[in-house]
Order: sequence, then structure tokens, then C-alpha cells
Amino acid sequence: MSGAKAGVAEPLLLGVRHHGPGSARAVRAVLEDARPGVVLIEGPPEADALIPLAAGEDMRPPVALLAHAVDEPGRSAFWPLAGFSPEWVAIRWALEHGVPARFIDLPAAHTLAREEDEGHAPGAAAAAEGTAPEGDVRTDPLGVLAEAAGYDDAERWWEDAVEHRGVGKGDPVAPFTALEEAMAALREECGAGGDGRDLVREAHMRLRIRAAQREFEGGVAVVCGAWHVPALRRGSPVASDRALLKGLPKVKTAMTWVPWTHRRLSRASGYGAGVDSPGWYGHLFDVPDRPVERWLTKVAGLLRAEDRMVSSAHVIEAVRLAETLAAMRGRPLAGLSETTDAVRAVMCDGSDVPLALVRDRLVVGDVLGEVPATAPAVPLQRDLERIQRRLRLKPEAAERELELDLRKDTDAERSRLLHRLRLLGIGWGGPAASRGSTGTFRESWRLRWEPELSVRVAEAGVWGTTVRTAATAKAEADAVTARGLDGVTGLAERCLLAGLPGALPTVMRILADRAALDTDVGHLARALPALVRSLRYGDVRGTDTAALAEVASGLAGRIFVGLPPACAALDADAAEEMRGHVDAVHGAVSLLGDSSAPDHGTLRVRWQSVLRTLSARDTVPGVIRGRSVRLLLDGGQLAREEAARLMGLALSRGTPPADAAAWIEGFVGGGPGGGLLLVHDERLLALVDAWLTGVPAEAFTDVLPLVRRTFSAYEPGVRRTLGELVRRGPAARGSVTGTGGTPGFAPGLDTGRADAVLPVLRLLLGGADEDGARAGAGPAGAAG
Repeated sequence: MSGAKAGVAEPLLLGVRHHGPGSARAVRAVLEDARPGVVLIEGPPEADALIPLAAGEDMRPPVALLAHAVDEPGRSAFWPLAGFSPEWVAIRWALEHGVPARFIDLPAAHTLAREEDEGHAPGAAAAAEGTAPEGDVRTDPLGVLAEAAGYDDAERWWEDAVEHRGVGKGDPVAPFTALEEAMAALREECGAGGDGRDLVREAHMRLRIRAAQREFEGGVAVVCGAWHVPALRRGSPVASDRALLKGLPKVKTAMTWVPWTHRRLSRASGYGAGVDSPGWYGHLFDVPDRPVERWLTKVAGLLRAEDRMVSSAHVIEAVRLAETLAAMRGRPLAGLSETTDAVRAVMCDGSDVPLALVRDRLVVGDVLGEVPATAPAVPLQRDLERIQRRLRLKPEAAERELELDLRKDTDAERSRLLHRLRLLGIGWGGPAASRGSTGTFRESWRLRWEPELSVRVAEAGVWGTTVRTAATAKAEADAVTARGLDGVTGLAERCLLAGLPGALPTVMRILADRAALDTDVGHLARALPALVRSLRYGDVRGTDTAALAEVASGLAGRIFVGLPPACAALDADAAEEMRGHVDAVHGAVSLLGDSSAPDHGTLRVRWQSVLRTLSARDTVPGVIRGRSVRLLLDGGQLAREEAARLMGLALSRGTPPADAAAWIEGFVGGGPGGGLLLVHDERLLALVDAWLTGVPAEAFTDVLPLVRRTFSAYEPGVRRTLGELVRRGPAARGSVTGTGGTPGFAPGLDTGRADAVLPVLRLLLGGADEDGARAGAGPAGAAG
């Protein structure tokens, strides 16, 4: 190297492929043979103090070095290391043999500052992969070498050239020498590469190598990306290197170890500087003896666990097929493509469905690393880890579902933790559809811990030192900056779910102010359902929601006053949107009437009056008038005869066909039960049938889309029944639905069929006797 003192031995430059098991084995063989006095590794020098942590048993790869700006934690970069990464092997060898280890790449303080200036993150990609400058060679140097060797797949070429060849016989340095010559030819072809980042990084590496040569005796070994080796070998005057580094911007940074995953090492996950098959590479590194046989045995175990019929004979035949394919393709050993083809043909019966499971679970894998508790972390991270241990909620790389019963203290605390993390922008989990009860006392979550969440935790640390205080401060700040009224009501709901009583006074004050100033009925209608849900959640979690109930009642009153004028003279799209608001308010008022809201008994009465007003006004669009009639009918506030009369008026010859079709859509569409209403009430069905058959031919094409949209939403069985009833005609419908009593029902009660459900009711209501079950059905049903 140029600039080294006379008599100082040349450094041992080991150019590697990051996350390459063949390179990792070769690095270990060279270090065992050379026994250098110091090991220099491509990586940020700020992490030197973290190297001793890698010696503990509680550090388990894959892990990553995380650097972030102290004042802006979201500005960050990762340097991932797997168990088969050459850098990790070099670190472990140095620690095991008491040899100093140092990182020599450009400091993260400069990397993160350059990220801000250039608008992208060079640290993660460049530091992790050590790739070449922009252009075809910069994009994939291994791809260029593979193409030169006659391969169309870079991964396959690497396996044949490195992974399946083993360590050089007699000379462990031989693989590095060959790779250095290939990279030197590439860099000669493209010059310096034209990328200032690589030039600056290599200048810093050379200065650190010179400093190590002066400081340590016994030789210097350098483990870095193969692309950099020619530049480090060729060297440069010290003055030139210092000139490149002079005046670089820098920021104050913090470094730590964080867990990483095999999935994040895979290019399939969007991390562009990884490997396609980290699980396969980890297998090659950990099992050098008979890797194909052991791999296929592992695949068979996975498929058996998924209830597929795979025997030891399948494994034997798959091994034979993989080895035969390798021989036919001229490969020294069966690689991933041969084993995959063998698994597909022998164990999966030619299907790619189980093969996708093999790729997801084994070829990529869900391995999540671990870091020691002594690793540096922000106080919020420490508090989160403490809560995770107490609640037995371990972060896992694999996605899993978590069912919570909020009546249990531990599950209630888990729910509050997950909701608080969501408030902080830490997306460890998200709500999922429950497979069991849909009551408010149950929650379902889908969890998966991603490495990037460590950055989100660091970012959220600015709000507080504990999860609770940070979530409270974040909720208060979000309430101040929320743009719409529905945003504030949604935040109030999330505060109740997260158990943040400290944030509610601020949120409620802002909510009351916004609600008093907002005159848009649409905004008010969107905000009310979230408030009412919050009341229900407060009941389940034992939260005092008196202030929330008062605001909800006031909001409902303002909607009642403003809704009729707001529904006048709307076009079709606005009318459809307003119908959705009417449905939302109706559901909210129904729930609010069952709550502890003040004057809740009058809310339903006032809302029914609003619905009657909407149903009778000609200026209100037909879809809203029809919907209002239907809601009154379902609520028992309108007799069927009156509903039939209103439908008859809406479908009379004086009503334009388009308006009549909209009324029909509002009455029997847009919600559950509309089709069954027509099945069981022959008068309503007869009115619809008569209107539809009487639509003039010139208007039928215009109303057909509305009618078709209405009836296409019904269940297939309902549509089939309606078709049968219409086909039979009015007389047959009368004989089917009955001649007396309520249309669509038999004239009398079938007590035998009614008594048959009593045992089930007793079980549902807690084993009460017959009289107790009947007496307690109302409260129990309401509680459920």
C-alpha cells in the first residue's frame, strides 16, 4: 500500500461477499493460518465500543449495527450481520483469540449527514453490501462476473465458484486472490467508478489501515467488500486521502446493536443489499457435511408438520434426483435450484403451493436475532422490553395472531400496550378480524416484529421515557395538530383503547372546541360513531367516560337539527354519501341510547322524528327517503301498512323512474335484511314487482343499473327465493306466505319448535333455569 512505512508488512486484504458463507469459512481459515495482530472490518468506527458485546452468549445473529442521528432518530442506517457473514466471523474470531478488532469504514456521523444532503440513505445499502459505482457494474458486480463465466444467474455462479468449492487446498488465501483479480479487472474497465461515496469511504479505510499498521504488531488483516480491495491495494498518498475527507458534514450519532431477521436479509423483502436465500446460506455455513441430504431432511420435516405425506423414501429419492440434476447441469454440487426442483417433483407432486411454504419458512426463514440487555438503548426501549417480559409478549419475526380477552388483567394490559405503541407509530401489531366472539371484551391482533421498529422506538423516545408517558404526550400533540373533527374523535377513541386517562382532558377540550365550531353535518356525522364506540370501550375497560358521553349527546343534537336541511337538493353521489351518514348516525344513536349518556331516553325519540321528517320531504333524494322508511320500519316505529303506503306513493306513476329506483335502493338495499324483507312481506314485493313491470321501455335502461346494484347485493339464496316468488305470481305467493296473520308467517305460534331452543338459551345465559333464563334474557343479551 502506498504511504506505508518501509519494513511494514503489507496488510492481508480479504475481499468478501457480504452474507456469503463461503467467504465466511475462507475468512476463518485465513485468520487461523495468519494469526494477525489486529482485524480491521468494514463498518462504522463508532461501533468499536460495541464489539465486546458480540462475545456473550446472549448475542445471537442475525443482528445489525444501528446508527441514528441523536437529534433526529428517524435518520438512521443499518449494518446487518448474519451468522454466516464474513464480518461476524471475523469479529468472533478476534474476540475468541484476544485480538483487537476495529471498524474502518466512513464514520456514521458523516454517512448520516450526507444522507440529509443527498436525500437518500447510503449507509444501509453501501455499508452493507460494499457495491461498486453507479452503472451496470455498480448495480451487480457479481452479475457481470457471472455473465463473463457464461452464467445467467449470479447466485448460481457464486455457489459454483465459491460455496461448493470449499476453502483453498493448501493456500487458504487462494479464493481471495482470485476474487481480487476479478474485481481489479472490473475496476480497470470502469475506472474509479465515478461515485464519490466509494472514493471517500476507501480514503478513510486506507487511513485507518495505516494507523493500525503503526499501532499494532503481528500484521493487519482487513475484511471488506471485494469491490474495495483493488483500491485499498493500489493505495493513494496520505495527503490525497485526507483532502477527500476534509470538510465532510457530520451529525451527532448514537450506535447500538439491534435484532435483525433473515427475512430482512432477503432481497424479496425490499432490502436491496442482501441475499435471495439467507436460510439456505445459513444451512450451508452451519452444515458443511452432507448439506444436500440434511437440507432435504429439513424440508421433509416441515412438510410433515403441515400434514403432507412425506416419508424417508421421498427424501432418498429427492437426494438422488438433486445429485443427478447437478451432474447433468455440470455443477460440482447440487445447489438450491437442484434441491428445489427435486422437492417440487418428489415431495410436492409438481405443485408450487407447498413449495412456496418451503421457500418462506426455510429458504428465507423467520429467524430473529437477539442482543444483550447491556447494549445501549434509549429509556423508552428499556421500558418496552421490561413490559414485554412482564406480559410474556416476546417479539417474533414470524407473523402470529393473538386473541385477547379484556376481562383478564394480563390480556387487558397487552391490549393497552399494543394500542399505545400504535399511537407512537410503532407498528408491532394491528387489529385483525376475530375468529370468535365479536363482543367488545375481545380483541384479535396480528403481530410481527420488524427490525425497523427499533428505529421507530428511538424516534418515539422524544415523547417520554416510558411507553405510557410517551403515548400520552404524543396523543396530546396529535390532538392539537389534528385537522378534522373526526380526527380528534378517532384520537379520543384510541386514547380510551390505550388506557391514557392523562391525555383525555386535553383531547376532550379540543374535541369540544372543534365540535362547537364545526357546522358541517357530514363532519359531525363521521365523528359521532367513533365517540359512541369510545363510550362502549370505556365501559369494558372501566374508564370514566362521563365527559365523553356529554360531548356525544351534544354532537347528536346538532346532527338532528342540521341533517334535514343538509339532505335537500343533493345530486346522486352526494345523496349516496349522505345515506351512509344516516346509517352511521342511526347505529351510533342506537348504541348511545343504551349507554349512560345524559337524556339518552330522548335521543332515540328525537332521532325517530328526524327520520320521519326525512321520509316525508319531497326535496330529500329518494335513496335517503327510502332508507329513513326502512330504519323506522326495522325499529318498530312504523307499521307495515304505513311502510307499504309510503312505498306505493314513491313508486306511483307520477314519480320519475330514476327517483323511484333510488327509493327502492334506499329501502331494500345497502344493508342486511333488505332481501328477506321482500321475501316475507308479499305486499312490499308486489309493489316492487308492479312498479318494475310498469317502467316504460324508454326509461328502463336508465333505472336498470340502480335496480341491478340493489338486488345484486343480496345473498344467492335470497335472490333465488325472490325469483321463485315472482315467477309463481301473486296467487301462488299468497299460498306460500300464508293467508292469515302477519304476511309471510303462519297464523299461529309453533310452541314445539320454540321450546326446542330453550336448552341452548340456558347454556348461553349461564345455566339458569327456564324461568330465570326468560327473565334474564334481556340484561344478558344487552351485556353480550
